[in-house]
Amino acid sequence: MGSGQRPGRIARALVSLVVPAAVLAGCQTGGEGEEGRSPFTGESVADPSAPVLAVKVDNVPAARPPTGLERADIVYVEQVEAGLTRLVAVYSSDLPPSVGPVRSARESDLELLRQFGEPALAYSGAQSKLIPVLEDSPVHLLPPGEAPGAYSRDPGRSAPHNMYLDPGAVLEAAPDGVSGAADIGFRFGVAPEGGRADTEETVRFPNATVSFAWSDEDDRWLVSMDGRAATTSDGDRLGAPTVVVQRVTVRDSRFRDSGDNVTPYSETTGSGRATVLRGGRAYEARWSRPSAEGGTEFTTPQGDPVDFAQGQVWVVLAPKS
Repeated sequence: MGSGQRPGRIARALVSLVVPAAVLAGCQTGGEGEEGRSPFTGESVADPSAPVLAVKVDNVPAARPPTGLERADIVYVEQVEAGLTRLVAVYSSDLPPSVGPVRSARESDLELLRQFGEPALAYSGAQSKLIPVLEDSPVHLLPPGEAPGAYSRDPGRSAPHNMYLDPGAVLEAAPDGVSGAADIGFRFGVAPEGGRADTEETVRFPNATVSFAWSDEDDRWLVSMDGRAATTSDGDRLGAPTVVVQRVTVRDSRFRDSGDNVTPYSETTGSGRATVLRGGRAYEARWSRPSAEGGTEFTTPQGDPVDFAQGQVWVVLAPKS
């Protein structure tokens, strides 16, 4: 399918030709498997409570382009050492045959992922002092040692940017008890009133940028990394109907990488400012997540839910400015 579009987007376009606008205006989705829809994307799916798999995906220039990212339900962008970024791709409704390059886990991944219950986490390794913390968490850990048949190296790419994952195989290796998709606070429906016209948004990290440009033709925000168009390994442009720039506290963690760089910790509990991008407009919002076990709500300054457009959601965990 051209331009990396998800099948649900074409189906929605056909529906809009035959369903009266008044009916669409009253349609709002959210919650746990509501009306056979994914709680992560708002789209109709075969199994709205399928198991949740999070994959740590490399995002330095040498690791690009990624594989399988276009089929994630949610993509999180987080800061790592040296001011660079890494991705957490969350899958449930649609598993691609391959995802990667897969890289290592971080302490703040555990807090981020607790809103999904007890999901599976696929990653390539972790700093030795972090391993006991990972093992003490309720997240189901699936590094190569736990699912060796699910991982492979691409001989055409250089290490450490060449490890890839078969999501279906890694879930087969998972123990019982992996949580299914459930309500994490996302709501889907018509766009809020107001907002400001915005066709371009850039988030700056210390040594990386991620940008989004609205495309009327594609009906989504096209992604760029460090000033270059972000594409899949198939050559399709990455993009999403909804982008959330969530301003969070990024502080030093207890850990350092092999180069003695302090590992950042992005705090995803608490509250703060956010900007929700959809339909070529930007909506100022507040985010709130009182505890790690709960989901994240996004509301207008008046306290009303900010509804997302149906489809993949990108969430940028941006440093507070």
